[in-house]
Amino acid sequence: MALPIPGGCVRLGISRTAHVNGRLTAFATVSPPRSDGVAVDWVETTSGFFQKDIRPIMLFDGVCNLCNGGVKFVRDNDRNRRIRFEALQSEAGKNLLRRSGRAPDDISSVVLVEKDRSYIKSEAVLKIMEYIDLPFPQLAFFLQFVPLFVRDFMYDNVANNRYMIFGRSESCEI
Repeated sequence: MALPIPGGCVRLGISRTAHVNGRLTAFATVSPPRSDGVAVDWVETTSGFFQKDIRPIMLFDGVCNLCNGGVKFVRDNDRNRRIRFEALQSEAGKNLLRRSGRAPDDISSVVLVEKDRSYIKSEAVLKIMEYIDLPFPQLAFFLQFVPLFVRDFMYDNVANNRYMIFGRSESCEI
């Protein structure tokens, strides 16, 4: 399906729908046409990430000390290695951001990319908690009852100040 916008069209691809938290959710990608007039289907383009390894991929800001600490925490508490990691700044990270319907240079949020769905902000954090060892899945269960706008407000306040509070490194530690 194409949506008309000033200056051209944008292709909207809806690959699947799924029931998530009692809601019907569409996994969609939007890609502006390339110079040759062909829009890119980012779900199809990045499907190779999930062909041999179906584990979700946690996208994180590779130069953020808080984010690197979060990755270390998840790795330390994921004894079964259920989550893979990729920096948002990497080429693979940028492609997975596009798959998730986000701008390739958007490093404002942690993103968890599963084969059929992506999660951002506090939803990504809760979903990551479901994958790691006890007691975090139980904690995630209780935190899901906090309204999304409250969780995302708290998430945004930390994310917007993460460099000032926690600093940044020159390169990705992973």
